[in-house]
Amino acid sequence: MAERGRGEVRIDPEDRREAGERQKPRRKEGGGRRGGWGWRLLRWGVLLALWGMILGGGVVAWFWLTLPPTNDLTQSERRPSVTLLGADGALIATYGDLFGEPLKLGDLPPYLPEAVIATEDRRFYHHWGVDPVGLLRAVYANLRAGHVVQGGSTITQQLAKNLFLAPDRTLKRKIQEALLALWLEHKFSKDELLAIYLNRVYLGAGTYGVDAAAHRYFDKSARQVTLYEAAAIAGLLKAPTRFSPARDLDQAQKRTHQVLANMVDAGYLTPAQAAAAEQQRAQLALAGRVRPGNRYFADWIYELTAAYVSAEGRDLVVRTTLDARMQAAAEAAVAATLEKDGEKSQVEQAALVAMSPDGAVRAMVGGRDYADSQFNRATQALRQPGSAFKPFVYLAALDRGMSPEDRFNDAPIRIGNWTPHNYENKYRGEVTAAEALAESINTVAAQVLERAGIDNVIATAHRLGITSELTHDASLALGTSEVTLLDLTSAYCAFASGGRAALPYGITDIRDRDGAVLYRRQGDGGGQVIAPAIDGEMNAMLAGVIAHGTGRAARLDRPVAGKTGTTQDFRDAWFVGYSADLVAGVWLGNDDNAAMKHVSGGSLPARTWHAFMAEATRGMPVRPLPAAPAPTLVTQVVAAKAHAESWLGGLLHRIFGRN
Repeated sequence: MAERGRGEVRIDPEDRREAGERQKPRRKEGGGRRGGWGWRLLRWGVLLALWGMILGGGVVAWFWLTLPPTNDLTQSERRPSVTLLGADGALIATYGDLFGEPLKLGDLPPYLPEAVIATEDRRFYHHWGVDPVGLLRAVYANLRAGHVVQGGSTITQQLAKNLFLAPDRTLKRKIQEALLALWLEHKFSKDELLAIYLNRVYLGAGTYGVDAAAHRYFDKSARQVTLYEAAAIAGLLKAPTRFSPARDLDQAQKRTHQVLANMVDAGYLTPAQAAAAEQQRAQLALAGRVRPGNRYFADWIYELTAAYVSAEGRDLVVRTTLDARMQAAAEAAVAATLEKDGEKSQVEQAALVAMSPDGAVRAMVGGRDYADSQFNRATQALRQPGSAFKPFVYLAALDRGMSPEDRFNDAPIRIGNWTPHNYENKYRGEVTAAEALAESINTVAAQVLERAGIDNVIATAHRLGITSELTHDASLALGTSEVTLLDLTSAYCAFASGGRAALPYGITDIRDRDGAVLYRRQGDGGGQVIAPAIDGEMNAMLAGVIAHGTGRAARLDRPVAGKTGTTQDFRDAWFVGYSADLVAGVWLGNDDNAAMKHVSGGSLPARTWHAFMAEATRGMPVRPLPAAPAPTLVTQVVAAKAHAESWLGGLLHRIFGRN
């Protein structure tokens, strides 16, 4: 109990404890008492971190479980490569995947991996698969430039992507790429990873690995590349097609210069060494440069290869019949015609095939631009040949006794329900068969077909090499049944060769990578299909087409023969002709079958044929076309008898056979 006295207050100890418990001073808000806001923030931070670790670990675990199999890094499934060579051994095209010899880093000149590291990943030996420093540097460079100028992926990440992942750009793939890069760094040494990368990376033109690229572009092993060639190979990694020496030598040289500069910046080269390497730039010209126009021929050959040999996992080397000089002449002739006259003549497409009289294809242009359309109008397009088919009609009649001097009446006629008309509806009256063929007179061609018989004409065309189905109709005389340019041209080979059929071919031999011969062409065609005497008559008649008929624009400084062809409404225009050493066919038209503007076989096709043949036959000896052998008494008697029978048959037909 408290007592009062003399202004003093005394408190009993028991009361003091009681009062103390009742009067504990309040702590300031936000003080350090357990359960305050600071402690709560710390506790929530720890909890969030723990949950983040748990969730992050779960996400990583899920992505890890979705990774593709990584059992075998050294094996790869690939398409066997097919390398096509021209007649001179020059590269035409490659198909499939070409791998070189697996090499170790010690097998390579040191500047090759150095060029790759300097260009692709300078911190390769200092990071653990993912490089945050390099990523930040790339982000800064890209923001500064306003567009992507650097990538943040390490060599290990690129290897992970190339080996295991699809090329799609998704967050999932980037996470998988990073996880795989970490796994690769754990499993392999840096040198092993770099060697795997150099042996497996894609370097353009179907090549995988630096050794395949060295062989493809420089015809040597990667062991032997120069510093400049090594820089050129390293430069391909950014854009294998764009910087390919086989595609664009100027771009390749600019990129190689940049790689050498990178090597200087990275400390692998001195400026003097880089400058010395620049002096080797001419060696890039050794790269086999593929002409885009070759691809029509190359595609045709590639599709045929499987019919000759089975690859069975082997890389193949196919030597072909293509003549580089003639191919260039063919491309130039077609391009010049379309560039000069295509638009005003309303013609979009053209095709050209040239071959030796034995059927060896020397040049092929399948269209205006392979990059725009891979459809081969020389081998795949079925089009009406028009009057270019008439030689088979006349040949069938000559086989049955008609003479080039037999006379026919060029006048309006009617055969059943069909009334053939001449070009421009002009008629000449009485003409010889030779004159009618030279001037491409339709009414006479219809009469000749009737005299020879449709079945005989069809059999004759097939015997010479036409493989498409021919309609059993009188209009066949005017070329209404569709054919390919390749077939039509090869059929004319029989005229140039003295009567021997030609089977068009483009492959001379096929070997494996070790040089073992898997196929070699043997034989020389389909045998004699035209009697020499009749072949001589056909050559004289077809020479008249160029000398004084519809094909005058095709004249050359040597004996040549051929035939024009124009279909209804100018939808197709042809010229097929030959010298003693070369046969060529030209077609012009539109893929949608639209009419051209008055383009006949004797105009643009004949001029294109002339431009090509003038260049292709340059330097060839001037030789006569096969002529009829000198007549003997026996052959004269046989010919006279056949002529009499043909004349009598024609007379009876004119009297009794026409409606």
